[in-house]
Amino acid sequence: MSNSPDVVVTGIGATTPIGGTAPETWQAMLDGRIGVTALTEPWAEKYDLPVRIHAPLAVDPSEVLSRVEARRLDRCQQVALVAAREAWADAGAPELDLERLGVVVGTGIGGALTLLGQDDLLEQDGVRKVAVLTVPMLMPNGPAAAVGLWAKARGGVHAPVSACASGAEALAWAFRMIRDGDFDIAIAGGAESCTHPLPISGFSQMRAMSTRNDDPLGASRPFDVERDGFVLGEGAGMMVLENADHARARGAKIYGRLAGVGMSNDAFHITAPEPQGEGASRAIGKALRIAGLDKKDIGHVNAHATSTPVGDVAESNTILRSIGEHPVVTATKSMTGHMLGAAGAVEGIATLLAVRDGIVPGTRNLNKLDPEVGVDVAIENREVPSLRAAVNDSFGFGGHNVALVFTKD
Repeated sequence: MSNSPDVVVTGIGATTPIGGTAPETWQAMLDGRIGVTALTEPWAEKYDLPVRIHAPLAVDPSEVLSRVEARRLDRCQQVALVAAREAWADAGAPELDLERLGVVVGTGIGGALTLLGQDDLLEQDGVRKVAVLTVPMLMPNGPAAAVGLWAKARGGVHAPVSACASGAEALAWAFRMIRDGDFDIAIAGGAESCTHPLPISGFSQMRAMSTRNDDPLGASRPFDVERDGFVLGEGAGMMVLENADHARARGAKIYGRLAGVGMSNDAFHITAPEPQGEGASRAIGKALRIAGLDKKDIGHVNAHATSTPVGDVAESNTILRSIGEHPVVTATKSMTGHMLGAAGAVEGIATLLAVRDGIVPGTRNLNKLDPEVGVDVAIENREVPSLRAAVNDSFGFGGHNVALVFTKD
C-alpha cells in the first residue's frame, strides 16, 4: 500500500453516557466524569438481576431526532444516526458525487431491543401486534442502513459484526476501502444499545459484569486489583474518514490521520483472550507496518480494558509484547462503561483527540494497580506534548482483534 493515499479524519460525532456530542464526551473524559448510575428499571427487580448498574446515554436520542424518525428506528439505529449527523456536519457537510461516499457502521448485537420487545408482543397479543418494520429495525446492518439512507451514500454501505471490536473494525474497513479507491469519503464507526434483562442476564451468567451495585461511580475500574467486570453502556461514535488529497482540495479541517490498521484473530477461545496477547500483538504489528512506524514512535495507547480480571492482564501483556513499557496507557471505559460495538469507535475518537491535544485522560477508579499489569497506566490526566502517534486497540468475543494507529496530520 505504499502508493495508497493517506486517510485523514475530517469529522467526528458521538453520543455516550458522558456526553451528547463528541466534544462534550472528550471534555467529560478530561474532567473525569463517570456515566454509571443505578439501574432502576422495574424488570431489574422483577427478574432479581444480580447487576443493578449501567451507563445510560447522557442525552436521549428522542431529544435529537424527530418523533417519526425515532419511531421507525431501533435505539441502536437511533444513536448511530445521531452520531453520524454530528460527524457529517463537523466535516462541513461536503457536496460530492454520492458514488464516492461510503458508510461502514458496525454493531456487536444490533437491534436487540426490537427483537426482544416484538417477541414479547407476539407472545402476548399475537401476530397482528408485531410492528411492520420489525425486521429492518432488528437486523444487524440496521445502523449502517439508517446512516446510508440518510446520507444517500451510493459508494457502498457495510456492516461489520465482530462483537466488541465492531466499531474499530468499521473504521479499519473504511480505511482500506478509501485506500483502495472505492470511495473518497466514508462515514464510519459503531453503535450499540441493548440494556435489557436478557443480555444483562447472559453477561451476568458469564460473570463478566460488575456487581458493585452499591457504588455505581466506582464500579468500572480497569487495571485495578479489585476490578470485578464491566458495566454495560450504550452509545455511538462516528468519524468522517477522507482521502487526504480530497480533503485538502476542499479545504477541510483535519483532526489527524488514521495512519494504519491491523486485524487478527486469537483462534483460542470463544470469549477468553489469549493470555499472552500473541494474537492481539499481531494486529498492532500490522497496523504499525501499514503506518510506517516503529513501536518506539507510539506514545499512547487507549486500551480496550473492560475491567474484567482476565482481559486487562492479557491486554497489558499485549501492549508490552507489541509496543513496550514506554507508552502512556488509559482506559476510558472507567468513565463510559462498555458500549460493546460502539466502544472502539468512541475510543478511537478519544485517541485521535489525545494526539491532537497532547493530553491523555486519566483512568478513573484505579486505586491500586494490579501487580500483573506491567504498563504505565495514567491515573490522572497526563500532558504529553511530544505525542505524535497513538494506538487504539479493540477486542471482541470470538477472538477478534483490531488495532488503529492515529497520528498528527
